[in-house]
Amino acid sequence: MILGIDFPPITHVTRWPDIWFADTPFAINKTVLIFIASVLVTFLFFFVAGRRRQLVPTGVQGLAESSVDFVRESIILETIGADGMGYLPFLITMFFFVFFINIFEIIPLVQFPGNARIAVPLFLALLVWFIFNIVGIKRQGFFGFLKSSVVPPGVPVVILPLLVFIEFISTFLVRPFSLAIRLFANMLAGHLILVTFAILSAAIWGSAVYFKIGAAFPFALLVALTAFEILVSALQAFIFTILTGVYIGLSMHPEH
Repeated sequence: MILGIDFPPITHVTRWPDIWFADTPFAINKTVLIFIASVLVTFLFFFVAGRRRQLVPTGVQGLAESSVDFVRESIILETIGADGMGYLPFLITMFFFVFFINIFEIIPLVQFPGNARIAVPLFLALLVWFIFNIVGIKRQGFFGFLKSSVVPPGVPVVILPLLVFIEFISTFLVRPFSLAIRLFANMLAGHLILVTFAILSAAIWGSAVYFKIGAAFPFALLVALTAFEILVSALQAFIFTILTGVYIGLSMHPEH
């Protein structure tokens, strides 16, 4: 408690009681429902967009086509190249799935980004890890992929063993870990900031009348941070997706 304001522990705003199947491996709580809803919203978004195709796209179809163009032009062509178009469905789905999980942060009565829990970011990062390793082995062969991943070209023999060790740790261990932590930490930090200013606004507003005017500043900042969180949700989805494209591109084109 600070200055009479009771700040809840982090677990109080990130962990939720089980709703169904409590104390079982199949327990469902608020976070699980966010993940399920994000899957359904992602599916419905593209289902509605593709149900009635128009020559001049409008509404949901226009938004979907613009998103596909954005992922194709700004992610695939920039990180993989034209031969990476086969990954367009995977990357566009990845982008929207991560975005919809994040955007639940600002949805009334939910107000929690599912990616503020490490499970799904870690799962998606491991999925990316498997994909870029499989792609690399398929394109270069096992030993060719391993060599291109851990042996930097033009390095003096004296320091080569050290660099091989560093590159191995960086490529095969740090990549998935950093991919997951980046998404998880940013969404958790944003959530905690919004919770903090919401508590400040409520506490000041509930105090004496002459303090109520002081609630205007934290409330205005809360509104601004909520709008900023929309940008962060999209930005983190973009970063996760473009890094996925980068890793796949490096596996396909080791010379780059």
